[in-house]
Parts: sequence; structure tokens; C-alpha cells
Amino acid sequence: MKKRIYRIGEAARLLDLEGYVLRFWETEFSQLRPVRTAKGQRIYSEADIALLRRIRFLLHEQGLTIEGARKVLEGSSSLSADRAKPPWQDVLKQVEAELESISLLLRSGS
Repeated sequence: MKKRIYRIGEAARLLDLEGYVLRFWETEFSQLRPVRTAKGQRIYSEADIALLRRIRFLLHEQGLTIEGARKVLEGSSSLSADRAKPPWQDVLKQVEAELESISLLLRSGS
């Protein structure tokens, strides 16, 4: 089975970013090194896409600076584990707590 590859335009659309952003991130994050064709066109692998998603999450959703995101990716960040986890985990905990409260209310009302 052949692995999926993405040209820069496809990768940018998939990630809801502009191509110039991917090219810029390539200069800022040493881990991001897409393969280039003989004509110099960037080809992104699934692993590259996963890394780009992580970079986008750190910068856009966590609000880190490029330097902060670089440190997280290098594993040398002093950020707490809470800061690096996806925001949906906090929402899930809130929903679980609300459901538990509702369950207690229903049981006490019976």
C-alpha cells in the first residue's frame, strides 16, 4: 500500500493555512523538512502533516510563540502538561462534572 503524500497546496488546504505559512514554518522548525522533487516542489508525508497540525495547535490554539512551540517540540519546554494538552480535554472534564451533578440531582429527587 502506497503512503499518501501532499503537495504544498494540498497540505495548506488540509490544514486551513496558506502555503507561505508552511514555507515560513519550515525555516523556523528544524523538525519540518519536507522532501523536495527534482523540480524543487515540496512533498509532505503523513508524518509532516501530523507535525504541521501540532505546530498549528501550539501556535494558534495554545497561543505559544514560535520560540515556545519550538521548545515544546524539542522537549525542552518547562510548560506544564496542562498547557500542552488539547483544549477539548478541559471541556470533556467540565461536561463529565456537569453530568455527575445532574445524576446526583436525579438520584436525590427519586
